[in-house]
Amino acid sequence: MRHLWSFLAGLVVAPVTWVLVALGQDGSGRTIDRWVELGTFNTANLIEPAVYLGVAGLLFGLVGMLRVSPLGPLVAGLLLVAPYVGMLVAPFDVRDQLPDDWKVFGDPLPLLLPVRNGTLFLIGVALLVAVFSGQRWRRWPRPAPAPVPETGPAVTAEEPAFALTDFDSPARSDDRDTPPLSLGYPDEPPTEPLPRRTAGASPWSQPPRSTQRDDAD
Repeated sequence: MRHLWSFLAGLVVAPVTWVLVALGQDGSGRTIDRWVELGTFNTANLIEPAVYLGVAGLLFGLVGMLRVSPLGPLVAGLLLVAPYVGMLVAPFDVRDQLPDDWKVFGDPLPLLLPVRNGTLFLIGVALLVAVFSGQRWRRWPRPAPAPVPETGPAVTAEEPAFALTDFDSPARSDDRDTPPLSLGYPDEPPTEPLPRRTAGASPWSQPPRSTQRDDAD
């Protein structure tokens, strides 16, 4: 598609550039000759031909310098070079084929002028040279698509390392094999019961028990 648009642009730019250059050169030449005859000048008279030449240069730059399809500069260059090449082969036939009575906005349009002074040939050759630019034959680099983030496994909240059932309720505290809480003192040995005292007997009626071992044992 870009080659088609470039081809159409070349077909349009070539004749338009020819017309603008002819108007600009003719207007500029007649204005300067008039200044010489009068011995004075008015720069406002040169604005119109300068605009014609400026627009022609803009079109030439767009086709010749921009990185478009080479088909456009090729077609425009061949169309602009052909009249001057025809002057080398059959100059009188080419001169007779170019009209000299056309007018644009009331100004005469001398299409032979840029052919005769070689300006048209110069522009055509410049466009043909632009065809051999290597960058014209390459496509415009397309922007790389944005990297799509990889979709990993859904992140879930980590489960706690303990369950609510790990906490003992007061009702189930006796099911555990944990010793009861204490202050850390050693257990006291059980004390022997005291002998019963009969009624009316003296506490000293029974001798105290001896804790010493007999020698015979």
